Amino acid sequence: MIVIIDYEMGNIGSVSNMLKKIGRKSEITRSPEKIQQADHLILPGVGSFDSGVEQLEKLGLVELIRKKVQIDKTPILGICLGAQLLLEKSEEGQKAGLGLVQGEVIRFQLQADSKLRIPNMGWNQIEKVKSNKLVDVLPENPRFYFVHSYHFKMAQSEDQLLMSEYGYSFCSAFQHENIAGVQFHPEKSHKFGMSLLRNFTEPN
Repeated sequence: MIVIIDYEMGNIGSVSNMLKKIGRKSEITRSPEKIQQADHLILPGVGSFDSGVEQLEKLGLVELIRKKVQIDKTPILGICLGAQLLLEKSEEGQKAGLGLVQGEVIRFQLQADSKLRIPNMGWNQIEKVKSNKLVDVLPENPRFYFVHSYHFKMAQSEDQLLMSEYGYSFCSAFQHENIAGVQFHPEKSHKFGMSLLRNFTEPN
């Protein structure tokens, strides 16, 4: 069962609809029992880092997610804010993240004379920096839809999966064992997002 964790932080329905388009059944839930039964977990999210952590805490899901991912080794995919929450901390807030992967979230540090705007909003290309089933069979010239002011800074370079350019090169996706996170929105990225979600939700 594919479970989309509902912690009231946006874009939940869009992820479910995209999974439906590729023939994958999913359930949107905050039920600890249903999350415990999941074969795959997806943690989407839009909003601020501290608000996301607070919502997961309020629903009593933090330790359950840690157990499912770290002990049961259930695959999890974080999307946008959901991916940021899988890391240790963020410059956007004061609260600790879930700490499932070593790294932090930092604000874009553009040059003072840069004509680029924050947030980074729109389509951007990605560059694969290591092999992984999540991205190995993406369509040619893959690009994804981004809306973000912060990005990942991984503690271990081997956890970097994809890189993108916005004023400078930044990590746009990470992967560590059964844990993956993407800064972009696959649910808004047409055939490229369909391919990535299809790869992630393949039976183990």
